[in-house]
Amino acid sequence: MTLQDWALLFLLSLLWGGSFFFVAVAIKELPPLTIVSLRASIAALTLIGILRLQGERWPFARGAILPFFVMGLLNNLLPFSLLFWAQTMIPSSLASILNAATPIFAIIVAHFLLADERMATHKAIGLLFGFLGVVVLLGGDLLGGASIASLGMLACLGAALAYGFASVYGRRFKAMRLTSTQVAFGQLAATTTMMIPIVSIVDRPWTLPLPGLPVIAAVLALAIVSTALAYVIYFRILASAGAVNVGLVTLLVPVSAILLGTLILGEDLARQHYIGMALIGIGLLAIDGRIADRMKGKGTADAPSHAPKQ
Repeated sequence: MTLQDWALLFLLSLLWGGSFFFVAVAIKELPPLTIVSLRASIAALTLIGILRLQGERWPFARGAILPFFVMGLLNNLLPFSLLFWAQTMIPSSLASILNAATPIFAIIVAHFLLADERMATHKAIGLLFGFLGVVVLLGGDLLGGASIASLGMLACLGAALAYGFASVYGRRFKAMRLTSTQVAFGQLAATTTMMIPIVSIVDRPWTLPLPGLPVIAAVLALAIVSTALAYVIYFRILASAGAVNVGLVTLLVPVSAILLGTLILGEDLARQHYIGMALIGIGLLAIDGRIADRMKGKGTADAPSHAPKQ
């Protein structure tokens, strides 16, 4: 990776880590589904401008419509809704740690659904450490019985599972010869279309009081910076440094989210949360495979990325 690649990787981790911070601000005055709808629609509008600037065509070919809606459901509607709802019950920094389990679920889903993504030894070891990390994160709450916090953490794991299915399903877009910006816009446009009737029935946003300027700024930043711009940077690193390298962002997102949550929102995590994060981090490093390959003196082949999207 070049110095520019590393700079973009750290920037991407700040943008995706910041998404948890922006949601924590917005959730104080807006219901979760309304935030999901605003995030998807504003990001889609932003990507329209990027498509125009790049001179790219609309991606709505006949065979792409249904895949966009499925991808919008798995990659945006379900995980966004679960994560935002979870943040009404748990700190944003804890939500980011649980979301880091996305590659673990992606490996499991790929093992059962993709013939070329069978479980390797280093992935199995990574899954074991990741599972132990999740157990540590959930253990105290679940042993004490169901609670609001445990429901929030389970919702985050549900979001990670949805992202896992999305990472497998999204492979089909490569065969459609669509650019990364086209795919990003197509799925966000589909998400917006699906969210309109849901939000109209559940939240009736036109009846909600006008949020304050901090909430409006947080929603705009979430949509434009942590979604539209983040997608562009993500695919820029993917093209330049490869899927394995861009997957390193998984390890960095919780760090930036914890720093923002602790320093600005005054959130406080328990010791078990840091232990769980460390175990998940070890699992992700094992799944990545580079350390094992270097110990064996071999190079690491590029592989499909299972980096989470926030």
